[in-house]
Amino acid sequence: MRNLIRRGLALIGLVDRLQPAALLALRLYVSSVFFRSGLVKVSDWGATLALFHDEYKVPVLPPDAAACIGAFGELAFPVLIVLGLAGRFGAAGLFVVNAMAVISYPQLWGFDCPAGIQMHFVWGTILLLLALFGPGRLSLDDLILRRLGLHPAAAA
Repeated sequence: MRNLIRRGLALIGLVDRLQPAALLALRLYVSSVFFRSGLVKVSDWGATLALFHDEYKVPVLPPDAAACIGAFGELAFPVLIVLGLAGRFGAAGLFVVNAMAVISYPQLWGFDCPAGIQMHFVWGTILLLLALFGPGRLSLDDLILRRLGLHPAAAA
């Protein structure tokens, strides 16, 4: 029985060593999705404004302001997430951008193919996990905290 527990702990140790790479892969994936969307928005600003005026129903904000804020969020937050610089802040910000996309485009719920709304849930889940657990060891956040002697592991 003890031997079985040791093998299990060894396996868990291997999985734990993969965590930084897995978090980096999630950061790169979700950031690329939103960054590309932001590039599309700024590449044809007239079409973007038309969409925000005619299709997207962002609550509270005027369409032009919503378009600017949405494009900024899709371009700025992914950079923070990829670098792992203020990674939790970037993930939380992009989570809000994703939530606003779902809220302001109700047609997502009515498509015959539910893949669109399901992908927003997948991205939202990844962003929520990154906001809760942080960007991991392969990040500027971790490097800066270690250099300043403020990393939780170094403080213990």
